[in-house]
Amino acid sequence: MRFTVVSFPGSNCDHDCVRVVDAVLGEQATLVRHTADDLGRPDVVLLPGGFSYGDYLRCGAIAARAPVMAAVRRFAEGGGPVLGICNGFQVLTECGLLPGALGRNAGLDFVCDDVWLTVEGQATPFTRGVPRERPLRVPVAHHDGCYFADDDTLARLEGEGQVIFRYADAAGRPDPTANPNGSRANIAGICNAAGNVVGMMPHPERCAEPLLGGVDGRLLFDAVRGVLS
Repeated sequence: MRFTVVSFPGSNCDHDCVRVVDAVLGEQATLVRHTADDLGRPDVVLLPGGFSYGDYLRCGAIAARAPVMAAVRRFAEGGGPVLGICNGFQVLTECGLLPGALGRNAGLDFVCDDVWLTVEGQATPFTRGVPRERPLRVPVAHHDGCYFADDDTLARLEGEGQVIFRYADAAGRPDPTANPNGSRANIAGICNAAGNVVGMMPHPERCAEPLLGGVDGRLLFDAVRGVLS
């Protein structure tokens, strides 16, 4: 199975994603630079975390206009699975593949901690088969992770099952105090209407092997592998 990991200037989790694919899953990972106009022939595309173009404009805004994103858009519009993690989530909203926007954390501080997530909404390639009866423990590391959408968009996301990750307490209960950044409705991740494009703020690649203190993040990578195998 072939994964393409897109690397922008300032990406810092691209090699983390490559390691998960190569060393943990035993699949094939290819790193593609922001200047490329072709993704090769991937089965899955990953947009990693980091600070693309130094976040000098808005997080993800310049990366969203990089040449490679035309190829990402074609892949997504053809039904290919795309996962944007942290900065990758920001890029997906800035290029219009996902609705809403990511802004400064409510506390205006960088947050680096473990959080708990509930998995809900429609079954995407990255969540199909992931157990919904227990929360997942996944790390976050961001300064601009506050998800915002207007009331109409938020109602549509909720109504159509496009909210797929939500911050919760360790028992899986909705709790505003478990929200690390002030995101509306405790939203930690969403998908597009078709369900093949997913953006999430927490970092599953940082908890995909026991050495890192947890393996809950591996469930998302195993899910997409199971769907496409």
